[in-house]
Amino acid sequence: MYAIIETGGKQLKVSENDVIFVEKLEVAEGDKITFDKVLLVSDNETIIGNPYLENAKVEGTVEKQGKEKKIIVFKYKPKKSTKKKQGHRQPYTKITINSIVF
Repeated sequence: MYAIIETGGKQLKVSENDVIFVEKLEVAEGDKITFDKVLLVSDNETIIGNPYLENAKVEGTVEKQGKEKKIIVFKYKPKKSTKKKQGHRQPYTKITINSIVF
């Protein structure tokens, strides 16, 4: 059984016991979280929402709040001696999916 959920402006395919990384959510580590924006649920048959399914939800547990590895953003303009070097670390939330309720 799997479901497609929407969170952080992205759509993710999840099933039970999956570990997913999503955009940072304001939830403490160890707390339960429920995703209500379920687009599709598939078991033996596929049920598609319009745009979301009513009475469907995906439940999970927050494992960790963290930051990804640093990436370097380097911008320059040729022949102008203009350079700009900048680093960025994207925050994320690590979630373990416990159940899909439909």
